Amino acid sequence: MNTFLLPDLGEGLTEAEIVRWLVKVGDVVVVDTPVAEVETAKSIVELPSPYAGVIEELHGEPGTTIPVGKPLITVGDPAGEAYREEERAGSGNVLVGYGTTEVSGAGRRRKPRSSGRSLPAVTETVPEKRVPLVISPLVRRLARDAEVDLRTLDGSGPDGLIVRRDVELAIARRTQLEPAPAVQQTQPAPTRTGLPELRRTPMSGFRKAVVATLTRSRAEIPEATTWVDVDATALIDLRASLRTATDPGPGLLALMARFTVAGLLKYPELNGYVDTEREELVQYDGVNLGLAAQTDRGLVVPAVANAHSMTTRGLDAEIRRLTESAREGKLTQHELTSGTFTLNNYGSFGVDGSAAIINHPQVAILGVGRIIDRPWVVDGELAIRKLTQLSLVFDHRVCDGGTAAAFLRFVADAFENPASAFADL
Repeated sequence: MNTFLLPDLGEGLTEAEIVRWLVKVGDVVVVDTPVAEVETAKSIVELPSPYAGVIEELHGEPGTTIPVGKPLITVGDPAGEAYREEERAGSGNVLVGYGTTEVSGAGRRRKPRSSGRSLPAVTETVPEKRVPLVISPLVRRLARDAEVDLRTLDGSGPDGLIVRRDVELAIARRTQLEPAPAVQQTQPAPTRTGLPELRRTPMSGFRKAVVATLTRSRAEIPEATTWVDVDATALIDLRASLRTATDPGPGLLALMARFTVAGLLKYPELNGYVDTEREELVQYDGVNLGLAAQTDRGLVVPAVANAHSMTTRGLDAEIRRLTESAREGKLTQHELTSGTFTLNNYGSFGVDGSAAIINHPQVAILGVGRIIDRPWVVDGELAIRKLTQLSLVFDHRVCDGGTAAAFLRFVADAFENPASAFADL
């Protein structure tokens, strides 16, 4: 018998919440069989079994939080004591299910065929109630948070798949049927405001991790911000020229990422970290470009590994893959924690600028605002151009304003003259 303890998930994570079990008691598993889907402060991941055998115990229900190092599942050896006990009992369970427990009234005996020797009877187990067909972890989490039993829903997706709208509809129906709760003024009003509290919401593990990172960033990093308005008309035109009837071409963010990586190779001071214990400034030999992405769980920053070695098309493909994984909550710990610099396209929120917080332990973050039509002077004449704003927040310990401004100007020039920039890459 072996007990699989919740492994160290890295990055100081000390616990994980069980989202769902991928196996049940009595199932036979081999090494690397996924047994559970758990949610950490960083992402939702599947955990594979390090043992082969029969699942004897699941340590916790979905929604249970398990500390690192505590039991997750217990796996028995199908050829071990459990097997021999079943064989001695003559239940026949060793032939179907490797020792699954027999439930009174849940099965029936079937007379074995004659083979010249006595064989144990075989138990036919009655199929369990169907498992809800759900693929998306976001749908499961939405149902769990709203206390919606997925087993009561009929999926509207292909082959009965339960999708997000099914859960939302169940929530809406329940809200319409439930009477509005009476307003209770049991919570005393805080003396500072004189207003009663509306609600208190516990921080999720993910939000706690975000709070810790941002607080440490503010506490440790003496940051400074510089920004510049950029004429991105040529960049927009380049993006359009790369699109054909059969090939959408690299996206705008991939082009921005390409120029950002080029800038970091030219100014590596911004692509590193501060080793406070050894009092050293460290620069990386290569770029893992972090891309801020908003999800239902909050802001995450997955990284394009070895972005410096990729073509623009390669960057585009990896950005799209990471974005989809972020939406599904399937990012790995390495993808979430390996970034060396962050590019934040906050223009997607419809804003022009932002003084962002550096993603500790990185030392800089580049933000891109929305691209909109604005009046701009070109060759001495007023014209309508596609304008955006770039803002760079940097750690003043690693460089002075001259280096930061030079990097920002390099990226801005590449945005304004992308064809020329590509010729030099």
